[in-house]
Amino acid sequence: MKSKSIYRKVGITAGALSVALVVWGFNEDLFQISKNLDVFASIYKEVNLNYVDDINSAKMVKTGVDAMLDGLDPYTEFVPESEIEDYKLKYVSTQYGGIGASIFIRDKKIFVSDVFSGFPAQKNDIRPGDQLVKINDVELTGKTNEQVSQLLKGPKGAGIKLVIKRGNDAPIEKSLIRDEIKQPNVSYYGMVDGNMGYIKLDKFLENSADEVTTALMALKKNNPQGIILDLRSNGGGILQEAVKIVNLFVGKDVEIVSQKGKIKEKNFAYRTVSAPVEPNLPLTVLVNSRSASASEIVAGSLQDLDRAVVIGQRSYGKGLVQQTFSLPYNSLVKITIAKYFIPSGRCVQALDYTHRKADGSVVKVADSLLHEYKTKNGRTVYDGSGVYPDLLIKQERFANITQALVGKLLIFDYANYYRANHPKIADAKAFQLSDEDWNGFTKYIANKDYTYNTASEKILNGLKTEAIREKQFNEIQAEYEVLKTKLMNSKKNDLVQHKDEIKQVLENEIASRYYYEKGRYEVNFKYDKELAQAVKTMQDKNQLAAILKGDGTYKVIGKPQLTLAAAKKTDDSSDDQ
Repeated sequence: MKSKSIYRKVGITAGALSVALVVWGFNEDLFQISKNLDVFASIYKEVNLNYVDDINSAKMVKTGVDAMLDGLDPYTEFVPESEIEDYKLKYVSTQYGGIGASIFIRDKKIFVSDVFSGFPAQKNDIRPGDQLVKINDVELTGKTNEQVSQLLKGPKGAGIKLVIKRGNDAPIEKSLIRDEIKQPNVSYYGMVDGNMGYIKLDKFLENSADEVTTALMALKKNNPQGIILDLRSNGGGILQEAVKIVNLFVGKDVEIVSQKGKIKEKNFAYRTVSAPVEPNLPLTVLVNSRSASASEIVAGSLQDLDRAVVIGQRSYGKGLVQQTFSLPYNSLVKITIAKYFIPSGRCVQALDYTHRKADGSVVKVADSLLHEYKTKNGRTVYDGSGVYPDLLIKQERFANITQALVGKLLIFDYANYYRANHPKIADAKAFQLSDEDWNGFTKYIANKDYTYNTASEKILNGLKTEAIREKQFNEIQAEYEVLKTKLMNSKKNDLVQHKDEIKQVLENEIASRYYYEKGRYEVNFKYDKELAQAVKTMQDKNQLAAILKGDGTYKVIGKPQLTLAAAKKTDDSSDDQ
């Protein structure tokens, strides 16, 4: 009995000590918070009182807060009252009063870059390439994009007067009535080759799940053979909308994603709550390196549940959840509160913001540190590096000449020229530049500046610079000039060599002048390799089944390549332990 009494006393003492340590730690945290806030306030006060010049105090505090949050991750941010509306447009709902046009600056002048179908700008024949000269008698030359955007925006139903200039024509005055501009989450849906339904989802803001549902129900009327959900370049948005979208394709009461963080009360598992709209139809999801966050929840969970084939490139790798908190004076702070985990148990977060390098830079999670997880059918997937597609399609990069023609706005300008000289074109899906059109384009740019450096030229110029520095250029100058001449002759053929991709970009831009954003999608379908692979995969029932069951080479998805350097690093760290 005596020994039990001793153990009981020891247990009580240990428990008391544990509580004391927790209380002490809590009090120490409070002290540090109070101390640092006091220091911050004192510095702000003294600088504000004593600095030699006048200070914008709001800007100084914003700079200080931004610097403090900069050491965390790029998603944790302070939003002052002056930026709340922009924040809502970016993260909540793209809805505002305006004319339905986007703008850009060129030579300190404001031009229309795009017009959206169905809104005041399009209805009043404002076109891409038009220069905005005045808004409500305010001269625009020299103003910033932001300043002009604010002038264009206003209450729905309010009038706005524009003075525009088109080419060399005399200025035109137009009176418009602002409308509610709501850019949809689903920018396009329709039927594509193979009788497949196609849905392009650009973001996961308010009502995105409702928009996908509407698109899916409309497509089902055509008795599609499969559905393609395009999440390429979709940066994400509201987590709950992602769960609702997955629920369209999987059954009720299935866990789709869970979030886990420091505060237990904020840990939560999201499950489907409804019967699916389409649980059986073949499904593919398109992703690329800019598909992030909610896009990865949809693509990753459908992959983990073996419900869809993911096609494209590895996704971005954002496995973090943010929540907004209200602050005084109508400001707010958005804070990363948790990581999210999809059905297999993996987190797709690729960058390790907690363990930065000494210089503050962030690195990706090493391949050697990735872990295996299993999908519902037992396929092997991996965490820490985004969602790896079941079918990888190499991302093709446009040639330097194509990039130069786009960057110097020659493609943009020619599309405007073409529109001015061609009242109408074929349906966007059928539209193609003829040989006559191509010859017209080459003549149009013949005297235009679209100079650019190829990779070979950059290497050759680097060789010359290094040789001059080492005083050896005279010895190789003859060979250098021969190489330079050969490169210049080769470069002259670039327009011919890369004709197909330049035509693709031209057709895309020209189609948008007649059919707006819808035209961009439809004219590009014939060039879209990921889309073509999705159609082919769903038409091949054997391949589709093999992928989802994990037969043969489909058993393991995106196995990490353990490099020698990574392996050595792992061995070294083991020795240290």
